[in-house]
Amino acid sequence: MKLHANVFGEGQPFLILHGFLGMGDNWKTLGKKIAEQGFQVHLIDQRNHGRSSHSDDFNYELMANDLAEYCEIHHLKNINLLGHSMGGKTVMLFAVKYPTLIDHLIVADIGPKYYPLHHQDILDGLSALDFEVLKSRGEVDKELSLYVPDVGVRMFLLKNLYWIDKGTLGLRIHLEALMKNASEIGVELPENLNYNGKTLFLKGEKSNYIVSEDVIRIKKQFPHSEIGEISAAGHWLHAENPTEFLTRVLEFIKK
Repeated sequence: MKLHANVFGEGQPFLILHGFLGMGDNWKTLGKKIAEQGFQVHLIDQRNHGRSSHSDDFNYELMANDLAEYCEIHHLKNINLLGHSMGGKTVMLFAVKYPTLIDHLIVADIGPKYYPLHHQDILDGLSALDFEVLKSRGEVDKELSLYVPDVGVRMFLLKNLYWIDKGTLGLRIHLEALMKNASEIGVELPENLNYNGKTLFLKGEKSNYIVSEDVIRIKKQFPHSEIGEISAAGHWLHAENPTEFLTRVLEFIKK
């Protein structure tokens, strides 16, 4: 599986994995600020997302192995690894499988537990887009608004829009495979797996992805973890309060 990444900066490798229906470019602003602190930042597109290869197969085991292959190809070790949402699930499993490759692990607003499917309206909206008819970003946004009323979520989704050729729009995601495997997004990390390295879980103050009763399980599976909260932020905590998010990440890594 060929993973695409935007790489910049020099120093210790710092790999960032985006969430479901996102791409590495979502992290460009924060990634550049991290690079300025002396890190080589890799903004990675996971399989079936962004510019990475497409496959009919899609699950966390495969995505963790994709990341291991990426590290091997680019001779990366002693990495700092950050994953948000779906990317957080990927990096948790990667850490369990390949613990010797990691220096610091950061998981953004996701836990190891099972999450029920809650993206159906978004997937329905994306699948309803007819690019034989829709010929502008504005037309796509109007159609998508029938399914996704939240402007911020639509702006996030529309970053997947691109010109296949002159006059023809398309989506960079492999939508068919993601819809077929949508149930994989919420699967839990097996409870018998654990990672003993340095780990930071960051949750959004206004998010319900990590709640108080999740802490026991997180501490059991990640015994050397700490849990922090980003104020005035929901699930997209890195976008809603980037200053506090960046400060917490850098403090953790530089301890």
